[in-house]
Amino acid sequence: MSSVLTKSFSSKHILLAQRYRNIQKHQISNFSKMKKVVLGGTGLFGAAGVITTIAVSRQAHASEDEIHPPSYPWEHKPLLSTLDRASVRRGFQVYQQVCAACHSLKYIAFRNLVGETHTEEEAKALAAEVMVEDGPNENGKMFQRPGKLSDYMPSPYANDEEARKANNGALPPDLSNVVLGRHGEEDYIFSLLTGYYDPPEGVEIAEGQYFNAYFPGQAIGMAQALYNEIIEYEDGTPATQSQLAKDVSTFLRWTSEPHHDTRKLYGFRALLFSAIFFPLLWYHKKRVFSMIKSKKIAYKA
Repeated sequence: MSSVLTKSFSSKHILLAQRYRNIQKHQISNFSKMKKVVLGGTGLFGAAGVITTIAVSRQAHASEDEIHPPSYPWEHKPLLSTLDRASVRRGFQVYQQVCAACHSLKYIAFRNLVGETHTEEEAKALAAEVMVEDGPNENGKMFQRPGKLSDYMPSPYANDEEARKANNGALPPDLSNVVLGRHGEEDYIFSLLTGYYDPPEGVEIAEGQYFNAYFPGQAIGMAQALYNEIIEYEDGTPATQSQLAKDVSTFLRWTSEPHHDTRKLYGFRALLFSAIFFPLLWYHKKRVFSMIKSKKIAYKA
């Protein structure tokens, strides 16, 4: 009887051992597959990192010949500073009389000027100077009407093809968000507008292009637009080239970020609230949790 039990126990032990070995082999195979997947993924990420590093280094090397715009002391850059509304209004005048001939502001409506650069009556008068296509009317036809505050700034061209044809194949960019869309922001815009020079000796510029030290490649399809006294400011400010560039750059900062001043105001309020609230929260935490940390509980056996 004991020999039968012994054989039965040993056979069960052998079966359990075989099952354990099979489980181990299955786990090892799964682990090796997972290891291969992990190593493969690591290799792919490593290769992608190397390629990205090479691309960035090549781009940086290619941009070594470009002149980066200097950092100018803009009045609205400090944390507690706001946009100079007089400069923004003058910048709109520069855009209206110089830039609007080629560039659009398709995301800015006349109503956006109210309370920012113009009064409501002035904005209505500006809108009324523009004829806007509307309709259809009761006869099913489109018609022209004077602009309203709800209308957006008109584009100088009907479509991109017309714009390219009028500018030697170059498409003038929309200026609504141009400051936020350029590295260097208003520093770049100011430098670009004042960066026209005669080409250095040995540098050839194609017909219809102009040398600009701050434009990538130094050859730009836009001719110099700002000159001394090219317009006359309403407020009598001397219209030098640098003043014109400064004002239109400030205006384009406003078009790119109409809530610039509101954002800074809310940020200042948040900092002020945090300066008061977080010390009180820290004191409350110390007061409450100090009792919990120092509390001792004795249990009777």
